[in-house]
Amino acid sequence: MDGTAGTIDPLGIATPIIQAQLGWLLHPQELTARLTRLSSDLWQLQRHSWQRQLGLADADPIPAKADDDRFADPIWSDSPAWDLVKEWYLVYTHHTQDMLYDTPGLADKERRRAAFWWRNWLNTAAPTNYLWSNPVALRKALESRGESLVQGFQNFLADARAGSVRMTDPEDFAVGVNLATTPGAVVYRNRLLEVIHYAPRQAQVHAEPVVIVTPWINKFYVLDLTPKNSMIRFLLDQGLDVFITSWKNPDASMSEVRFDDYLTEGVDTIVQLARQFSGSAKVHAVGYCIGGTALAMYLAWANRHYGADATPVADATLLTTLIDFHKPGDIEVFIDDTSVRHLCTRMEQQGFLDGKDMAAAFRLLRTNSLIWHYVVHGWLYGETLPAFDVLYWNMDTTRMPKAMHAWYLTELYLNNRLIVPNALTVAGEMLDLAAIDQPLYVVSAEDDHITPWDQTFKIINHGIGEKRFILSSSGHIAGIVNPPVTPPKRRYWADIAHRSDRPEHWRQRAEEHPGSWWEDWMAWLKPKAGALIDAPPTSTKEFPELAPAPGSYVLER
Repeated sequence: MDGTAGTIDPLGIATPIIQAQLGWLLHPQELTARLTRLSSDLWQLQRHSWQRQLGLADADPIPAKADDDRFADPIWSDSPAWDLVKEWYLVYTHHTQDMLYDTPGLADKERRRAAFWWRNWLNTAAPTNYLWSNPVALRKALESRGESLVQGFQNFLADARAGSVRMTDPEDFAVGVNLATTPGAVVYRNRLLEVIHYAPRQAQVHAEPVVIVTPWINKFYVLDLTPKNSMIRFLLDQGLDVFITSWKNPDASMSEVRFDDYLTEGVDTIVQLARQFSGSAKVHAVGYCIGGTALAMYLAWANRHYGADATPVADATLLTTLIDFHKPGDIEVFIDDTSVRHLCTRMEQQGFLDGKDMAAAFRLLRTNSLIWHYVVHGWLYGETLPAFDVLYWNMDTTRMPKAMHAWYLTELYLNNRLIVPNALTVAGEMLDLAAIDQPLYVVSAEDDHITPWDQTFKIINHGIGEKRFILSSSGHIAGIVNPPVTPPKRRYWADIAHRSDRPEHWRQRAEEHPGSWWEDWMAWLKPKAGALIDAPPTSTKEFPELAPAPGSYVLER
């Protein structure tokens, strides 16, 4: 049965929807009550339609959500005809979604998966996505005498050539030219990574360096975008000595590279190199997303491999990091035995997971904002794509080796074995997160749908060292790439976290602050980073410059 389902429906699109339909058919009393509610709402909508057709003002029975900008133009409310198009769409959309979430007898995960796929289909059917049912597009075409349609068709052709709906124009950016421009040098290179050491920006720096482990799902320069958005530049301005991983974009020849290799040839390598370069016994490690998961695993590994006293990491900052994959966010709609088996079969054929496949999956998680917004504004309105550094980075995808990614999906996402003491053996050591006694500074984002904050909080319940937890406003990227500005654009909550804490209890006592958590982080990190010394050179005789930053691996396609 599983094999048949995997062949016919490898991503599990139809199965949860069929199960939801059967769930309602097997509960006729609940179905009758739900249909009665629908009839009542349809009657209210019909009454609303009569009122608007008579030219009378009447509040929308199903108002659009505040963050739904599809119907933001006043014409969707001012025009009775277009108001009715909007309202009939919204009433069926809301009832369908509510019914799927409320399906009796359906497991929570299947309920969420059914709602996810229906939501994507309903988003596709929105009247805003099509020329003849979008009054704004029709108005723009009339006002521009058809020029918006001509430009929209050119945008469509450019997207077709690119093989996807572009979010920004690739011609607006170039890595090393107007992105990732912070001066530095590649001081080490192996088959998996380049280590970049940045040129100091202060005459004196703290003696103990900062080592940043970036995710290999995307490229490292999310932390070094334009100068005003660069976390790297901010750290250098604070008098910190910074090393960062720039991972190689793997091809089929690296299909058998394992997670063990990423830990030993990647994380351990940059930690040891930074120690040797600086002459410091310890480093201060930072891990972002999957890089944070790898760093947490490295801490558990190193505390056992080197011994607690000899572990080369003094403390760690974990940014939007999952270690408990029980509820890994919206991505779980793609994670079950059948879909992982299908993905592993594809990777077996290619030797890697294509970055475009991963990017497409993440865009499906937010189709309105990451797909249809650009279809409407680019194809229907004929607008020029915005020059947005984060969107360019998001389109600059990377591949992942088959062996590493299959292991990661199976052992962490499917089996959730990282939180089980000694259940995973990596690079010869059994991992136990309780062995982590280094101080932790843990940052999550309030609106993060990739690594939900109440799930990333779970690291607090495992490590035994002191911990400070930060909850930033915004999402997975903007909550982290969050430079201080005046007046403040965002806010954050901060407090000490205890091993026995639960997310909701911590949130109740945490203090809210306006602005960027980066300043709170510096108040925590800099006193731990050693005395001020004369700034070191960017490269040395022992570690010569192999290439100027941002290096060569980041440029690989």
